[in-house]
Amino acid sequence: MKVRQLVARPVLIAGAAGGGSAVGAAAGSVAAAAWFARRLLTPDELQPDDVAIVAHDDESVTFAAGPDPDVPGRYGVWLDGGAGHARVGQIVERDEAAATVRRELIAVDRGTLGVGPARWNQYYYWDRPSVSMGLPDEEVVVTSEVGALPGWIVRPEEPASGRDWAVLVHGRGARKEETLRAVPVLRAAGWTCLVAAYRNDRDAPRGPDGRYNLGLSEWRDVEAAIRTAVAEGAERIVLFGWSMGGAIVLQTLRRSRHADRIVGVCLNSAVIDWDAVLRHHGRLNHLPGPLVRIARRLMGSRRGRALVGLIEPIDLAHTDWVARADELDVPILLIHSTGDTVVPFAPAAALAQRRPDIVRFEPWDRARHCREWNYDPERWESVVSSFVAGLQCVPAPLDRARASGE
Repeated sequence: MKVRQLVARPVLIAGAAGGGSAVGAAAGSVAAAAWFARRLLTPDELQPDDVAIVAHDDESVTFAAGPDPDVPGRYGVWLDGGAGHARVGQIVERDEAAATVRRELIAVDRGTLGVGPARWNQYYYWDRPSVSMGLPDEEVVVTSEVGALPGWIVRPEEPASGRDWAVLVHGRGARKEETLRAVPVLRAAGWTCLVAAYRNDRDAPRGPDGRYNLGLSEWRDVEAAIRTAVAEGAERIVLFGWSMGGAIVLQTLRRSRHADRIVGVCLNSAVIDWDAVLRHHGRLNHLPGPLVRIARRLMGSRRGRALVGLIEPIDLAHTDWVARADELDVPILLIHSTGDTVVPFAPAAALAQRRPDIVRFEPWDRARHCREWNYDPERWESVVSSFVAGLQCVPAPLDRARASGE
């Protein structure tokens, strides 16, 4: 998920709208709050370049220093507005005087590497599994209430019963490729992976209002993906969610008609509490606390929803899983970094504290949002591998039914 920086410019509306009057200030505050809420709920159409390549050779790429190039790990880089792609590895050299960072060049996957603007790609993989990973995949169409949702199925390395499936859910404004970092470890562990789009993705139909509903409607698209898996023979399902995908997964866990087949959940940099995210970005952008509270009320009000473009109001209380922790009843793996500046770390830590009986919490440090795998892929894959291995002792519903004589 990328929540773009919400600059404080709309706050100026308050003074301009009313010439200093109380009525004008109130109207301006509502307008600013509505703008702030719309920025959270509106799909990002543009993905601008955010890094600069200043030099390259056959073995390395040099970037202008910045928050992304400065962090160790392996990453992708979109070239030529997305037409090309390269992958880079660990930092080779930092030049403080020139304000540059030189990194290992792993590969140029397509297009031509050149000096100029580029876009950081934490997905690392840049296309469907058969293209970017060399893994056999199958195209699938998931039928949801909003229409046809494209997806991929990747089956395990070894022939298996086909009962164990993983449904992988990407974050806000992201692409299906975001989830592919989990595919090799799941495939090796015997899980069939289903990666599907959801409403408002670039390759999927719009939702009724064309707005993100923060998981409160998107979960029905994940439910449709689960139905597809069940039709293929899935009996035990693990859900993976990145960023907003985590919020979608948690709604699915509590609302799905197939909840009894869900044996575990893995949440990476997940939104555990949307109100905490809203407040966090309000602070980042120096917005007054009352204005952020007005934005929250507009989103949750039947009168105010029209100002932010919603058909149905969004009650953020339904997205607070620290408060709703007692409703959770399956093993959960939480992966979150203290270096995440997009989704605050504290709610994940609080949920782990509330439910130590079912939550395994794996905190990272320094890794940026949804980049824990990139920062330390060996640790990430080891943690996920051991978590899903532990799910093998969780019986499938049909096995429970047979054991109880039903």
